[in-house]
Amino acid sequence: MGEKRRPQFYLYIPPNRPLSLPQLASSRQQNNMKTSLFFLYLLSLSYFNVVQVFGTGRSEGKENPFTAKASLIRYWNNHISNNLPKPPFLISKASPLNAIDLAKLTQLANHNSLSSHIESFCSLANLFCSFQEESSKLDAVGKGKGDANFAVYSSKNFKGYGSLSRGGIDSFKNYSDGLNTPNESFKKYSRGSSAHSEDFTSYAKDANVAIDNFTNYGSSATGGSGGFNNYQDRVNVPNLRFTSYDSDGNKHKLSFSTYSSETNSGSEAFINYGKKGKAVPAEFTSYSSNANTIGSSFAGYGVLGNSANDSFKAYGDSGNNPRNNFKIYGLASKLGIDNFTSYRDSANVGVDSFQSYARDANSGKANFVNYGKTFNVGNSTFKEYGKGSTGSTTIGFKMYDLARSFLDYAKKGVTFAGYTNSSSKETSVNRWVEPGKFFRESVLKQGNVMVMPDIRDKMPRRSFLPRGILSKLPFSTSHLSELRNIFGASMEGMLENALTECERPASRGETKRCVGSVEDMIDFATSVLGLSVTVRTTENVKGSKQEIMIGEVKGINGGEVTKSVSCHQSLYPYLLYYCHSVPKVRGYEAEILDVTSKSKINHGVAICHLDTSAWSPTHGAFLALGSSPGQVEVCHWIFENDMTWTIVD
Repeated sequence: MGEKRRPQFYLYIPPNRPLSLPQLASSRQQNNMKTSLFFLYLLSLSYFNVVQVFGTGRSEGKENPFTAKASLIRYWNNHISNNLPKPPFLISKASPLNAIDLAKLTQLANHNSLSSHIESFCSLANLFCSFQEESSKLDAVGKGKGDANFAVYSSKNFKGYGSLSRGGIDSFKNYSDGLNTPNESFKKYSRGSSAHSEDFTSYAKDANVAIDNFTNYGSSATGGSGGFNNYQDRVNVPNLRFTSYDSDGNKHKLSFSTYSSETNSGSEAFINYGKKGKAVPAEFTSYSSNANTIGSSFAGYGVLGNSANDSFKAYGDSGNNPRNNFKIYGLASKLGIDNFTSYRDSANVGVDSFQSYARDANSGKANFVNYGKTFNVGNSTFKEYGKGSTGSTTIGFKMYDLARSFLDYAKKGVTFAGYTNSSSKETSVNRWVEPGKFFRESVLKQGNVMVMPDIRDKMPRRSFLPRGILSKLPFSTSHLSELRNIFGASMEGMLENALTECERPASRGETKRCVGSVEDMIDFATSVLGLSVTVRTTENVKGSKQEIMIGEVKGINGGEVTKSVSCHQSLYPYLLYYCHSVPKVRGYEAEILDVTSKSKINHGVAICHLDTSAWSPTHGAFLALGSSPGQVEVCHWIFENDMTWTIVD
């Protein structure tokens, strides 16, 4: 017998001819940067993976085995012990990076240099990013001039716009309406202006994920006004930031009317707002009404102000789970007046925090009238409220629900009147839970007609990151400044919201993990369920927001009680999932039929939670089903791009 032939491994790099590994190694001595980086990346791969994918001979005509997608498929084969088809909906979320771009970006991540190539990184890796232009065609446009009318306008950077303007008005109408991800930046806008007004009307209406930043806006402005009317109504995920807004202003009136009404999730931040302002009135009218899970943060608001006058009317009314945080509000202000009228009225649960509010104020006044007359009690905490205030500072509470917490507030000058007994509140009606979002197990019977909620994924389209890049990125609120440096300051609110939820302690009986790669998701699912697992989701979004008929129903694992791992999307630059173990469930697959034609339009996946004893009494499921924790099972559909992992039948 002759000597056994040593196998050769080839890599195809169009348009060059195939190169063997020895040939590729010699190319390191050349000045071909792409080939050199590629060779370094090849050496980092394990011999086992190379053999498994290549075998012997040429690999021409097959997918390049060094892409992120190919690596994911190898990982799946090595860590899941069944031969079921790989789910296309999950594989499609793999990183689109080809071998060359993957090698380059991995090197940048290893050297903490991604921030200097962020635009290429976001584009190549299919991330959701917000870029603030270094320069703009709008710089100083309108400087010192009169009226400017922006109608049917979108996604621009206003930097140094309207500075030193004298009189006139800038009008923004139909601005970024109906866009998926509008991204606006107003920096140093109307700075030092006099008697100049800005009017934002019908701004970013019906958008999906909106990011707006108002920085150094109206600084040292005298007179004039800023009006926000019909601003970001019906936006899915608003992220609004007002930083150093109206600082050192003098009688520059601000009005927020019909602001963020009927929005879903998201946050609004007012930071260093009205600092050192003089007689700066701010009106919040019909602010975040009928919104769902909106967070508003007022930090450094009205600090060192003089004769400020803030009015909160119809603020957060009829909202679902609103979260308002007033922190370092009105610190050391003089002669300030804050009026809260119809604040959080008819809201559903939620949390309000008033901390360091009107501290060390001089002769100020704060009135709470009709505050929180909810029919489903939330939680409000008052700490250091009016503490250290002097002069004739007065704080009054009228028509206020009993279920509140008052800690460390001023003992003098604070009056409480007109409490409402929380036991008399109405609880039988819930207008915030979408019909069909939660249902009983008995509904899943062939021939039944029910309403399907809106199961459409409204998040921006993104991809997972390869593990080699993901492992080099920080992922915690303690490293928020590093993440801000990478993805930009405009993304900070979004980053913080996701990280805070990921760091939340697990509920009783829950195991949880946030994952940014399919490999991490596989690891978590198999750690909970074992190696023989599969993953499912509802096939499409047909039937959303309409009546459907249930066709043939099949119980997953024979309809036996089991456990699963559910994964839900979070808003983040790359595709991020919040995955958690769900014990004591039954899973179902159901044909979804058109009510009229009885034809199949969808294949739905539903999960029924059998043990709800650890759920919050204010969970929307109990409001919808008229029950309480531990009393009923709760079922729901798996929404588009969410998924559930189970043990293979």
